[in-house]
Amino acid sequence: MIPRAFEYVRPSSLSEAIALLAQGGEGAKLLSGGHSLLPMMKLRLADPSTLIDVSELTDLRGITIGTNEIVVGAATTHAELEHHAELASVAPMFAVVGHQIADPTVRNRGTIGGSLAHADPSADWPAAMLALDATIDIVGANGPRSIAADSFFKGLFETDLASDEIIVRLRIPMGPGQRVAYRKFRHPASGYAVVGVAVALGVQAGRCTGGRIAVTGFADHVYRAKAAEAALAGYTGQPEQTGHLLDLAFDGIAALEDRFADADYRTQLGRTMLRRALADAMSTDGSH
Repeated sequence: MIPRAFEYVRPSSLSEAIALLAQGGEGAKLLSGGHSLLPMMKLRLADPSTLIDVSELTDLRGITIGTNEIVVGAATTHAELEHHAELASVAPMFAVVGHQIADPTVRNRGTIGGSLAHADPSADWPAAMLALDATIDIVGANGPRSIAADSFFKGLFETDLASDEIIVRLRIPMGPGQRVAYRKFRHPASGYAVVGVAVALGVQAGRCTGGRIAVTGFADHVYRAKAAEAALAGYTGQPEQTGHLLDLAFDGIAALEDRFADADYRTQLGRTMLRRALADAMSTDGSH
């Protein structure tokens, strides 16, 4: 289908983009990579009156690796995150997740900030940011603010982001001895996660000291499996320990159902992806 007519503007600064958002109200939408918004517009599931292209704003781009944290601009593409050698050496989650997103065309245009703002319940970056304990820096008409990724996702395509706010950057803390992994069952048509699981574990002498587990594709929005996280301390990868974690991670969570996967099948996929992610993290040194 063809989207309805809209106005296209390309601001030259972040402040101009915020002003355009405020002026346009609910009819104004940000455009970065466009791989989430444009398909919805073609299906007329989204009908913006104004598209504000922020893909080239320098304030939203770049990767900085500091002593205590990593800073990633919101308009950084999936491909940049996948292929950044220094980033891969200190935070391998980015390369692992970036490589599993859709296809090269999408990875070269789509952006991490756009993925987080869109909040598709089956997207990859939301799970990675929860597992890495990221902080999301936002700027809007009322000024800047920061919010933990764990508090950002609220429901189906719903976030804490106001209509006049823009995600500027992600900040990821650097932690010693942390091992990470991401496993997903890929939908054969869309490439989205039917279920995906990101884990970040603290490991010393082969024993887990704690960590985070984030699940995407399973529920109406990405979530931290906090009951399972509480049981991670002392985990060594034994089958009975793993089984207990799998039970805790999905217990009481309402599973999505669609033509591809009903609740039982999705639950089994989730358990399998978590088992594999835990094994990856415990058996290899993916520390950062």
